[in-house]
Amino acid sequence: MKNPIKRYFPIFVMPTLLAFAVAFLIPFVLGFILSFTEFRTVSDATFVGLENYIIALRDDSTFLPSLWFTVKFAVVSVITINVIAFLLALMLTRTVPGTSLFRTVFFMPNLIGGIVLGYIWQVIINGVLYNFNYSITSNANFGFWGLIILMNWQMIGYMMIIYIAGIQNIPTDILEAARVDGAGALTILRKITIPSVMPSITICLFLTITNSFKLFDQNLALTAGAPANKTQMVALDIYNTFYSRTGFEGVGQAKAVIFFIIVAIIALAQLKFTRGKEVES
Repeated sequence: MKNPIKRYFPIFVMPTLLAFAVAFLIPFVLGFILSFTEFRTVSDATFVGLENYIIALRDDSTFLPSLWFTVKFAVVSVITINVIAFLLALMLTRTVPGTSLFRTVFFMPNLIGGIVLGYIWQVIINGVLYNFNYSITSNANFGFWGLIILMNWQMIGYMMIIYIAGIQNIPTDILEAARVDGAGALTILRKITIPSVMPSITICLFLTITNSFKLFDQNLALTAGAPANKTQMVALDIYNTFYSRTGFEGVGQAKAVIFFIIVAIIALAQLKFTRGKEVES
């Protein structure tokens, strides 16, 4: 059986490789090249060297503030999402009536599209703030915590399912042996549960970090119109630079490359750190 599989493997994998090349690899390489040019269309690009990157890194009116806003948002959302999702997973892996229903209810927000979700939460949050003569765009803090609430509401159920899968894979005989030896709930959690679900923690941290950094449609729908773009995240700033400022297409492309490098470094560092923890455990 192995020889036929090896023989026909290139044929089976070819459609996936072609789709990856057309949808990601070729646009990525072309975008990287265009970041060193001034262009309106792909065919009229003029090489300008590092000028676009210099302009992007000196843009302290939109790009650098949006990058700092995105970093703060990512740190808070990653912590809150994973802590709450893990606690919910612990509760819903016990023999409690209705656990299947609760899992479904918590997971359902992940199925709603970002734009729709943003407008729904804009109505909800403004409905509360209007009572105090405010709106979500009145203050950058309102927009920040509104995005945190939205991100948590959408992602917690998805991360919870991954944590549940990891917890359910822990051998029951190990847990029973720990209880027989007198280990309490906190000891079991610290010494057995958390080390055993490190692969799930790795996946959840990676997903929440990348999703937090690349948030776009929810940011556009929820906090559009905020004063001085104080709630604008990096992905939205890149979009506005590319499509709203004539002659800045190359700068927008340079911002996109810088953003990709930052996210890639953070994701790789996180994966290396969590993999090291898995080896230790």
